[in-house]
Amino acid sequence: MKHAQLKPFPKDFFWGASTSAYQVEGAWNKDGKGPSVMDMRRKYPEGTTDFKVASDHYHRYQEDVALMAEMGFKAYRFSIAWTRIIPNGTGEVNLKGIEFYSNLINELIKYNIEPIVTMYHFDLPYALHERGGWSNRETVNAFVDYAKVLFENYGDRVKYWLTINEQNMMIMHGKALGILDPDLEDADRELYQQNHHMLVAQAKVMDLCHQTLPAALIGPAPNIAYVYPATSNPEDVLASQNFNAIRNWLYLDAAVYGRYNATAWSYLEEKGYVPTIEDGDMETLKKAKPDYIAFNYYATKTVEASVGDGNDKSGTGDQEIVIGEAGVYKGHSNPNLPTNDFGWQIDPVGFRATLREVYDRYQLPIIITENGLGAIDKVEEDGSIRDPYRINYFKQHIEQMQLAITDGVDLFGYCPWSAVDLISTHSGAKKRYGFVFVDREEFDLKELRRIPKQSFYWYKDVIRSNGEKLQ
Repeated sequence: MKHAQLKPFPKDFFWGASTSAYQVEGAWNKDGKGPSVMDMRRKYPEGTTDFKVASDHYHRYQEDVALMAEMGFKAYRFSIAWTRIIPNGTGEVNLKGIEFYSNLINELIKYNIEPIVTMYHFDLPYALHERGGWSNRETVNAFVDYAKVLFENYGDRVKYWLTINEQNMMIMHGKALGILDPDLEDADRELYQQNHHMLVAQAKVMDLCHQTLPAALIGPAPNIAYVYPATSNPEDVLASQNFNAIRNWLYLDAAVYGRYNATAWSYLEEKGYVPTIEDGDMETLKKAKPDYIAFNYYATKTVEASVGDGNDKSGTGDQEIVIGEAGVYKGHSNPNLPTNDFGWQIDPVGFRATLREVYDRYQLPIIITENGLGAIDKVEEDGSIRDPYRINYFKQHIEQMQLAITDGVDLFGYCPWSAVDLISTHSGAKKRYGFVFVDREEFDLKELRRIPKQSFYWYKDVIRSNGEKLQ
């Protein structure tokens, strides 16, 4: 749709950025923090570092928040490390951990930056993992108890809460994320049992939030990538519907409507992945009502009909993740889209399409909690970091956001990935996303000095102009 005039971004639009605890904080075993599954990974992708120090945000959060304030952030989306609050996942609360996030929240509020808190971002306590992780129904109760601690300690200052980051990626691509238990038996079915437990835990926490913090707002935070058919062949269209349901709508239908998506449920039945559902579970799902939807967007996906020849798994422009399943859909790389240096396809127009689809389906306010370009940035001889490629990426996506708003989408915030450089889950320290350069190499920490990039100053102007100045 071509618009004669674009609607402006809302006056109170949440311009900001995002990080996650394990990728930015470091201090993995300091001040009483327990180990998470990310700390205890058996191996990391070849040539990449671990998360033990990361960007040392734990010791440098004041400096980092001051840089966010200099950019003009209206919001900062970050995650709390469960094991910094409750080291063993259950039981004793770590007061030093409570203090750290309290100080961080206060520092944000000092600069009028709205804290947006993700409760769980991939880093399950290792002690819970050893007891079965999300396969163990008791982890549902542990997550609810953890949420109570967060609400009690931060509910007076945090209005915006997110439950679980990218639950769909944990279920579908846990191996690539490094969190899939290699000893898991009947892994595919068990993963969907874990998924059900996470859905129940999320619903319980959303309901608890509304009961204990009536002024607070809470929602899910999946990774949503709209799925195109490779051609207008009706079989390809069906394949795209299959993957949209399995990848996207399964998670949002459960969170918003309290039910399983019909196409996704048919898939679970066909594959023998139907989870055990206990009495009261579906009532729990229906009782929970999210106030908004947060989602992470990087690019769309494209699929074609499965031909069942053993070659259904295929790349879709992402070197780290291949998709496809016999009889369901086959991965297809979209020839119409460019790729970045790491093989990720770039689709700004697909961002608009995804926003429209999510809003049309659920009619809830939306905030974008990840969107960004990973690249190998370098310090020039004059000490600057020039990243016009990142500026161009963000410019194109912000333009499409404004078009989506003009289309009628209720979009209230944009927190791209990431506020400062951090450790990529797949590609270590060399793959950088931040507006602020963190001067370290893969295995040489150097001084971890912070250097604003060219995109830092560009984004500052974007925020100051409320999205009007993109050049």
